[in-house]
Amino acid sequence: MEKTALLYRPVGANELALIAASGYSAFPPRRPGQPIFYPVLNQEYATQIARDWNATKSHSSVGYVTRFAVRTSYLSQFTVEKVGGALALEYWILAETLHEFNQNIVGKIEVISEFHGK
Repeated sequence: MEKTALLYRPVGANELALIAASGYSAFPPRRPGQPIFYPVLNQEYATQIARDWNATKSHSSVGYVTRFAVRTSYLSQFTVEKVGGALALEYWILAETLHEFNQNIVGKIEVISEFHGK
Protein backbone atom coordinates (compact mmCIF):
# COMPACT_ATOMS: atom_id res chain seq x y z
CA MET A 1 0.00 0.00 0.00
CA GLU A 2 1.36 3.41 -0.99
CA LYS A 3 2.15 5.84 1.83
CA THR A 4 0.15 9.04 2.08
CA ALA A 5 0.21 12.15 4.21
CA LEU A 6 -2.89 13.89 5.51
CA LEU A 7 -3.06 17.55 4.54
CA TYR A 8 -5.61 20.27 5.19
CA ARG A 9 -6.86 23.24 3.24
CA PRO A 10 -9.01 26.08 4.58
CA VAL A 11 -11.46 27.21 1.90
CA GLY A 12 -14.34 29.60 1.43
CA ALA A 13 -17.74 28.92 -0.11
CA ASN A 14 -16.69 29.56 -3.72
CA GLU A 15 -13.69 27.24 -3.58
CA LEU A 16 -15.75 24.55 -1.85
CA ALA A 17 -18.39 24.74 -4.61
CA LEU A 18 -15.66 24.11 -7.20
CA ILE A 19 -14.27 21.20 -5.16
CA ALA A 20 -17.80 19.73 -4.97
CA ALA A 21 -18.17 20.14 -8.75
CA SER A 22 -15.07 17.96 -9.17
CA GLY A 23 -16.72 15.21 -7.14
CA TYR A 24 -14.49 16.13 -4.18
CA SER A 25 -11.49 14.86 -6.10
CA ALA A 26 -9.57 18.04 -7.03
CA PHE A 27 -8.83 21.60 -6.04
CA PRO A 28 -9.74 24.25 -8.61
CA PRO A 29 -7.13 26.17 -10.60
CA ARG A 30 -5.75 29.24 -8.90
CA ARG A 31 -7.11 32.60 -9.95
CA PRO A 32 -4.92 35.20 -11.67
CA GLY A 33 -2.65 36.80 -9.10
CA GLN A 34 -2.57 33.60 -6.99
CA PRO A 35 0.66 31.89 -8.08
CA ILE A 36 0.84 29.41 -5.20
CA PHE A 37 -1.51 26.79 -3.72
CA TYR A 38 -0.99 26.35 0.03
CA PRO A 39 -2.05 23.05 1.60
CA VAL A 40 -1.25 23.00 5.33
CA LEU A 41 0.15 20.23 7.49
CA ASN A 42 -2.13 20.34 10.51
CA GLN A 43 -5.78 20.73 11.31
CA GLU A 44 -5.23 23.40 13.97
CA TYR A 45 -3.60 25.81 11.52
CA ALA A 46 -6.28 25.16 8.88
CA THR A 47 -8.98 25.75 11.52
CA GLN A 48 -7.39 29.04 12.54
CA ILE A 49 -7.40 30.29 8.94
CA ALA A 50 -10.94 29.06 8.16
CA ARG A 51 -12.38 30.49 11.39
CA ASP A 52 -10.40 33.72 11.69
CA TRP A 53 -10.03 34.66 8.02
CA ASN A 54 -12.52 32.88 5.74
CA ALA A 55 -15.47 33.16 8.14
CA THR A 56 -14.84 36.69 9.38
CA LYS A 57 -12.75 38.67 6.89
CA SER A 58 -13.73 37.22 3.52
CA HIS A 59 -16.76 38.09 1.45
CA SER A 60 -18.36 34.68 1.94
CA SER A 61 -18.58 34.87 5.78
CA VAL A 62 -18.08 31.12 5.93
CA GLY A 63 -14.97 28.99 6.20
CA TYR A 64 -14.44 25.28 5.81
CA VAL A 65 -11.56 22.98 6.66
CA THR A 66 -10.92 20.23 4.15
CA ARG A 67 -8.80 17.12 4.74
CA PHE A 68 -7.26 14.92 2.08
CA ALA A 69 -4.45 12.41 1.56
CA VAL A 70 -1.55 12.96 -0.85
CA ARG A 71 1.10 10.45 -1.92
CA THR A 72 4.25 11.02 0.13
CA SER A 73 6.36 10.04 -2.86
CA TYR A 74 4.98 13.12 -4.65
CA LEU A 75 5.27 15.44 -1.63
CA SER A 76 8.92 14.52 -1.11
CA GLN A 77 9.95 17.02 -3.79
CA PHE A 78 8.64 19.93 -1.70
CA THR A 79 10.01 21.64 1.38
CA VAL A 80 7.77 22.30 4.36
CA GLU A 81 7.54 26.07 4.77
CA LYS A 82 7.18 27.57 8.26
CA VAL A 83 5.29 30.85 7.80
CA GLY A 84 4.66 31.93 11.38
CA GLY A 85 4.29 30.12 14.68
CA ALA A 86 4.96 26.43 15.30
CA LEU A 87 1.63 25.40 13.74
CA ALA A 88 2.01 27.50 10.58
CA LEU A 89 3.43 24.79 8.33
CA GLU A 90 2.49 24.48 4.68
CA TYR A 91 3.64 23.34 1.28
CA TRP A 92 3.99 25.83 -1.56
CA ILE A 93 2.69 24.29 -4.78
CA LEU A 94 3.09 26.40 -7.92
CA ALA A 95 -0.26 27.12 -9.56
CA GLU A 96 0.87 25.65 -12.86
CA THR A 97 1.54 22.29 -11.16
CA LEU A 98 -1.78 22.08 -9.28
CA HIS A 99 -3.14 19.59 -11.82
CA GLU A 100 -0.23 17.26 -10.99
CA PHE A 101 -0.88 17.79 -7.27
CA ASN A 102 -4.54 16.86 -7.76
CA GLN A 103 -3.50 13.65 -9.55
CA ASN A 104 -1.64 12.64 -6.39
CA ILE A 105 -4.63 13.00 -4.06
CA VAL A 106 -5.68 9.57 -2.81
CA GLY A 107 -9.39 9.25 -2.11
CA LYS A 108 -11.79 12.16 -1.68
CA ILE A 109 -11.41 15.64 -0.25
CA GLU A 110 -13.49 15.76 2.95
CA VAL A 111 -15.04 18.75 4.69
CA ILE A 112 -14.30 18.28 8.38
CA SER A 113 -15.24 21.69 9.87
CA GLU A 114 -17.45 24.68 9.08
CA PHE A 115 -17.31 28.16 10.58
CA HIS A 116 -19.70 31.09 10.16
CA GLY A 117 -18.95 34.76 10.67
CA LYS A 118 -21.28 37.28 12.20
